Amino acid sequence: MADTGVAETLLKRIEKVDGGVDSVEVATSLGVEHQAVVGAVKSLLTLGDVISAELRSSKHWELTEEGKEIAEQGSHEARVFSAIPPDGLPQAELMKLSFGKIGFSKAMSNKWIRVDKSHAGGPRIFRTVDSIQDQVRDKLLVVQKGDGTQLEEKEKNELKKRKLLSEVTLKSYWITKGSSFSTSVSKQETDLTPEMIATGSWKEKKFKPYNFEAMGIAPDCGHLHPLMKVRTQFRQIFLEMGFSEMPTNNFIESSFWNFDSLFQPQQHPARDQHDTFFLSDPALAHEFPLDYLERVKRVHSEGGYGSQGYKYDWKIEEAQKNILRTHTTAVSARMLYKLAQQEKFTPVKYFSIDRVFRNETLDATHLAEFHQIEGVVADYGLTLGDLMGILHQFFTKLGITKLRFKPAYNPYTEPSMEVFSYHEGLKRWVEVGNSGVFRPEMLLPMGLPQDVSVIAWGLSLERPTMIKYGINNIRELVGHKVNLQMVYDSPICLLDS
Repeated sequence: MADTGVAETLLKRIEKVDGGVDSVEVATSLGVEHQAVVGAVKSLLTLGDVISAELRSSKHWELTEEGKEIAEQGSHEARVFSAIPPDGLPQAELMKLSFGKIGFSKAMSNKWIRVDKSHAGGPRIFRTVDSIQDQVRDKLLVVQKGDGTQLEEKEKNELKKRKLLSEVTLKSYWITKGSSFSTSVSKQETDLTPEMIATGSWKEKKFKPYNFEAMGIAPDCGHLHPLMKVRTQFRQIFLEMGFSEMPTNNFIESSFWNFDSLFQPQQHPARDQHDTFFLSDPALAHEFPLDYLERVKRVHSEGGYGSQGYKYDWKIEEAQKNILRTHTTAVSARMLYKLAQQEKFTPVKYFSIDRVFRNETLDATHLAEFHQIEGVVADYGLTLGDLMGILHQFFTKLGITKLRFKPAYNPYTEPSMEVFSYHEGLKRWVEVGNSGVFRPEMLLPMGLPQDVSVIAWGLSLERPTMIKYGINNIRELVGHKVNLQMVYDSPICLLDS
């Protein structure tokens, strides 16, 4: 028995009442963990009909770790407001604070602050009101005091969406006397020993019933992370369709291959520090195919190949900046350029599955580091119909048969399409990927023949994995907050019904 003392005290409590006792109330009055009482209940249940226990569940709201921090120190937006002096604060300095990004967004929504982008020293943030009321902290303090019923459901859900509150289900037992109730507990023997047989004492002993339904001890073995299982499935699909895997081991990429070679202008918002991680050492790349670089520069600044270009002053300094790649399309660009250098063009089918990096605010569906899946096909005379056909074939192998395509915009594909699938569980159409035909402004400077088209599509690895394994928060799948028990408990494979 886990704790004979708790079990005997529990039996004495049950003896004194006419009805029954609640396990949570018993744990509180004894000053012990609720799990200790639950263990005593389960031990007593193995003795026969000494007690009866009915499992009950109730829900209540609790503060998360972040919620407790805000209840103590104030909300992110209130701390941002407090950090801004009367003469304002440079936006760059505010973003260095741990609460800067989230607090800035919320404070702007509340109209507590404003940004002066024309300030001489760069964007500067000023207060727009004299004082504020931190309602988020006030609501959390109400819940912390146990008065959560005072808040409306809408308010609770808003705090839950911000990961400040969590709804906890508490399971407890309602314990009553059994038909063989007794306050004395005698330990049941679990083993028949040679001494018992020799002395005959086994005749006076009470033995614990043997459970032939019990599972044996699981053997120790290795475990694959769910993300790696789904990655293997995607990789197998590409290989079955005749694709070759591209080398993707260069996480550091120059802005030229990541942006310029894809006909993405140097003033594009994606190239801003708020979206991209720039390297400080080495800060610049120096090795480029110079003739190709000149053609890329010309198509950006002057146009060409039937395009008028972007008509701006293209700068080599911008193209040289080293970054953590924001997409694996940079790898596709390198492979297509390599293909164009062959004496005779040969059709190819490439794929890649690897990590990419973006300077995004972390939340339930976004990480600064995630995996991108990309497929590329280069051949003569490919059309949008070919792209739709290969997408149907690709997603059918994943078990996704209901597809819709919606026109979209990408700097380096035209036409472009978002791919939607009908989610049977959600009963609605959800986006599962992006696709398009690479633009001539990207392909022809590489040296590919004019009648060669390249179709491509991409999607994340994390989203389908979350759907397949029923995970709602991406941080529970990837990162330092991953519960390794989830990896151990996940099944070896999932069988589709």
